[in-house]
Amino acid sequence: MPELPEVEVSRRGIEPWLLEQRIERIIVRQPKLRWPVPEAIQSAVGQTIRSVRRRAKYLLIEVDTGTIILHLGMSGKLRVVAGSTPVVKHDHIDIVVHSGQCLRLNDARRFGACLWEPKGENSVLLANLGPEPLTEAFDDARLYQRSRGRTQAVKNFIMDNSNVVGVGNIYANEALFMAGIDPRRAAGKVSQKRYVLLTQAIKQVLAKAITEGGTTLKDFTQSDGNPGYFKQHLCVYGRNEAPCEVCATPIKSVVIGQRNTFYCPTCQR
Repeated sequence: MPELPEVEVSRRGIEPWLLEQRIERIIVRQPKLRWPVPEAIQSAVGQTIRSVRRRAKYLLIEVDTGTIILHLGMSGKLRVVAGSTPVVKHDHIDIVVHSGQCLRLNDARRFGACLWEPKGENSVLLANLGPEPLTEAFDDARLYQRSRGRTQAVKNFIMDNSNVVGVGNIYANEALFMAGIDPRRAAGKVSQKRYVLLTQAIKQVLAKAITEGGTTLKDFTQSDGNPGYFKQHLCVYGRNEAPCEVCATPIKSVVIGQRNTFYCPTCQR
């Protein structure tokens, strides 16, 4: 599943092609995605794109009358192509702009989304989201206070979007390794000092992933068609029984919250 860095890389890739462009057409070939694509999406036609933002893993294309909300789901990818580019399998939605370029959503599994939010309305999808991890609003004091009394595993705690948005499975594994915290430990049992380290680690691992171009997942490509290159730098994720890069102890794998979890039993406690 594309995580926050992949979505941010997509945002940065498509923004120069869309900003201040008038939307000429929106072509919906497959309206049955995670949620039905609303007919009201056509309200954006004729409007000028004022911004291309990201909130958590949602991409927000804002025009004067509202916002197109895009989500890549598990296998979605966005490409900016010429409007005349032949359609291939799973090309479900085109947003064609005045320049002749087209933002094309391809989603083999159809778990992605394309929704419309009229100006002045607040989407329930975005209403209860926590702070963005790469902003000052996300700090160790807030994370520590919210963890008090929590018995859930700390890995699940930092993947909860009400605590901090966008820390998906891959980067939760990596941040916990960087901070030296056992992912199975109860969130309420982690000390304040270690939440300082964890907050710093989350920021560092996500920022580095964005810089490197996102993680190479089999279903993800950037808007220019090139894969990300961060996977080669992963320390624990997907490395079950491989030697830890710090202490050479074999990396272990367990399932936490129905997700594969990787950790070093020596470095993380």
